[in-house]
Amino acid sequence: MKKIIITSFFLLATMYTFAQAQLAIGIKAGPNFAKLDGTSPQGTFENRTGYHFGAFGLIKLTKIGIQPEILFSQQGSKIKTNTGDFDANFSYINIPVIVKLYTIAGINLQAGPQFGFLSRAEIEDQDVKDAVKSSDVSLALGAGWDLPFGLTLDARYNLGLSKIDDDDPNLSKIKNQVWQVSVGYKLIKLGK
Repeated sequence: MKKIIITSFFLLATMYTFAQAQLAIGIKAGPNFAKLDGTSPQGTFENRTGYHFGAFGLIKLTKIGIQPEILFSQQGSKIKTNTGDFDANFSYINIPVIVKLYTIAGINLQAGPQFGFLSRAEIEDQDVKDAVKSSDVSLALGAGWDLPFGLTLDARYNLGLSKIDDDDPNLSKIKNQVWQVSVGYKLIKLGK
């Protein structure tokens, strides 16, 4: 009898929690403002503008939400040298897992890890994928606004935690730094 009461209590608590939950699936896109962080004897790194797009899922329980995403992201940098300027074009498939803390009216603070997988690395149309690590780890920090009619707005900074250069002695601990601004829309929304 005691087991039945305890099981019933946990079942009711779970049902109540999920009755207050929101589940959503959506899409998002926006510009990236990327720059490599580190030093190179060949020149200096400057900002590069790109874009990102992809999909997200959201599990929101009252004031806390967990939002895993899968994004295609253009990153890299412009490289300024004495002989000219070059574009370092890196593309990643990024998987951020964001924890959202909701304040008022859908405004939220965001933080979480991001795991990136290199899909392309070119400098002036020359493939340099062998000189760049195939994975990247970043810390995503930002803020957002989930509007009542399904629209989402996000501003996020992705701070590179792992070196992306493949132990090149001419380069010094190069890491990704990316500012992202996103507009999203919840295609499917269940719950409050």
